[in-house]
Amino acid sequence: MIKQAAKYGVVGAGNTILSLVIIWVMTKKLGCTEAFSNFTGYFIGLINSFFLNRKWTFNSTGNVFGSAVKFFLVFAVCYLLQLGVLLLLNRYCPQNPPLYSLFEPMLKIFKIDTLFYIQLLSMVVYTAVNFLINKYYTFKK
Repeated sequence: MIKQAAKYGVVGAGNTILSLVIIWVMTKKLGCTEAFSNFTGYFIGLINSFFLNRKWTFNSTGNVFGSAVKFFLVFAVCYLLQLGVLLLLNRYCPQNPPLYSLFEPMLKIFKIDTLFYIQLLSMVVYTAVNFLINKYYTFKK
């Protein structure tokens, strides 16, 4: 599971870079709107994520179409979960979110405020839940 989680992390980091490059090229070089560029960058990153995670991370041999439907459904559910965590933490503990005091010295060095910390925390929830659901549901053997 650790090896798969590491691979999942590499795919995620690579997709983040891919999405950013696509967004930058589309907005700065092709003159596309930010919204269209953002959608396209994320969409291509998501498709890339599906294929890389399917073959490389989870070594799945299941039905491609069925796995794709599950993958996009899991993405939507995890995105809504991440958004819910973000909104709840921003509403109920914007000044002292979970584990903030543990990381506060490092966060102050990098000038990361609590609202951005909450964004990072909600992304960690998204990533962990997304990995587990994809491992045990989308690409299970």
